[in-house]
Amino acid sequence: MIFARNVLIPALAVVAGISLGGGTSAYAGGYCSDMVLTCENGQNYPLCPIAVSDEGEIVTAHLALGRGRGAHVRLIPLGNGYRYAGQGIWFDGIRQEATLNFGKHSSVQCTVSKQ
Repeated sequence: MIFARNVLIPALAVVAGISLGGGTSAYAGGYCSDMVLTCENGQNYPLCPIAVSDEGEIVTAHLALGRGRGAHVRLIPLGNGYRYAGQGIWFDGIRQEATLNFGKHSSVQCTVSKQ
């Protein structure tokens, strides 16, 4: 079994310059990866995988928003780029650039990186 630290979102992994290498297997668990949204508001928001597909895509995750706060987000496939959405929060982007939206009227620009 390959643990989540070796399995990353391909779209985000390519952006962060990470090689996915060899075969992978599906994984479910609470490991908090080293993928993080570093945003212009000075905050870092770690992405903690819950379920990872056989292809290495994080299908569902917990987006940590602060002490004891977070949101369950799910991958919504897009033709160009990616979107992870949860109740009242979502982030989408292309490659390493992403926009984190806190509802309809508040958003912040972020960079997806490996910490």
